[in-house]
Amino acid sequence: MYKLYRLRNNLKLLSIPYKATRATCVLVLVKVGSKYEKKELNGISHFLEHMLFKGTKKRPTQKEVAEVLDKIGGSYNGFTSEEYTGYYAKVSKEHLETAIDWVSDIFLNSIIPEKEVEKERKVILEELNMYKDNPMAEVQRLWKKLLYGDQPAGWDIIGTKKTLQKIRRENLINFMKKNYLAQNTLICVAGNFQEEKAKKLITKYFLNIQTGKAPKKAQVVEKQKSPKVLLQQRDTQQTHLCIGVRAFSLFDKRRYPLSLLAHILGGMMSSRLFVEIREKRGLGYYLATNYEADPDTGYLATSLGVDNQRVKEAIKIVIEEYKKIREGGITSEELKKAKDYQKGKLALSLESSDAQAFFYGVQYILQNKIYSLEEIYKKIDKVRESDILKVAREIFVPQKLNLVAVGPHKNKKLFQTILNSL
Repeated sequence: MYKLYRLRNNLKLLSIPYKATRATCVLVLVKVGSKYEKKELNGISHFLEHMLFKGTKKRPTQKEVAEVLDKIGGSYNGFTSEEYTGYYAKVSKEHLETAIDWVSDIFLNSIIPEKEVEKERKVILEELNMYKDNPMAEVQRLWKKLLYGDQPAGWDIIGTKKTLQKIRRENLINFMKKNYLAQNTLICVAGNFQEEKAKKLITKYFLNIQTGKAPKKAQVVEKQKSPKVLLQQRDTQQTHLCIGVRAFSLFDKRRYPLSLLAHILGGMMSSRLFVEIREKRGLGYYLATNYEADPDTGYLATSLGVDNQRVKEAIKIVIEEYKKIREGGITSEELKKAKDYQKGKLALSLESSDAQAFFYGVQYILQNKIYSLEEIYKKIDKVRESDILKVAREIFVPQKLNLVAVGPHKNKKLFQTILNSL
């Protein structure tokens, strides 16, 4: 069972003992991501994440930083989202201190060398090109752009070519000083370790973390009165689609019925849409319906890739399945299967120390609260067929419906007409 401690300077430690492993993961989460950025410096959270691996006062070069964990077979990385940024080191249990030393060093003592900033700018621009060259990734980027437009929730986490060119070393240092604060940071230690030892080491190595007022982000504005369509013309072999609706945030109780609804629609290989689109008609290879929720936003969307000549047919099937659930609900068998599927997937996803750290740590960062696996199971089990029907009737309405298509299509009006049939 996890334990939450408040250490010096309001720094928080989340201890997650997990003896069924020989590994220990040290994860540092700071509550800042692309939703906290200014437009002219969009992408700075992600840029800074890259730069923390480029050298510290104790280990001045990228090679010296990397060798610490390479020498003991550890795994390590960083990641950036809209809401938070994270850095972790996963090692065998006897190297706990090395992991804490390493993570604290890059988090507190990175020097962000000027020459490395210029080199990494080129690397990130190539990362951006990689995503843009992938239609499956591009349709997801455009989906959020369509939903939220020109506000932080609609901007790319990685930034744009224009904003990336503007970010300088001074911007990165100022952003780090403003956001990488004790009040804004959570340290998670998960796996096989001695709790008291971990507390002492965290206190020692994070002694000099700066304090200050945690930053705030802009409030998300949601405006939609009719179905929206966004097309990106590309000479692709298939059309990549994202079809879905605005929904509920992380704090909404309706998120549990909605997550089960997503599984029933397209979350499993026996789900309604998977069977209708892939198995019955052979329309496409990949298909998935997901519910995504943040503290201030939420949506349900079906993503799929289909033959360019059968796009209209595929969209109509998705819309029709949305309508069927809205009008006829689901069966008790479907609900039981979705509950068992969600609980089983959740259990299997937590078999490693890093997964445990992420599961509990992200909950706290986003919600300031943690639910155990058993508590989540109880919330899932409480969902009734009528709850899902009610949710479907709330979200599957034309004024909340959106579609993004990446492929060789120009007729936006045609897509608009199909959406209006919901």
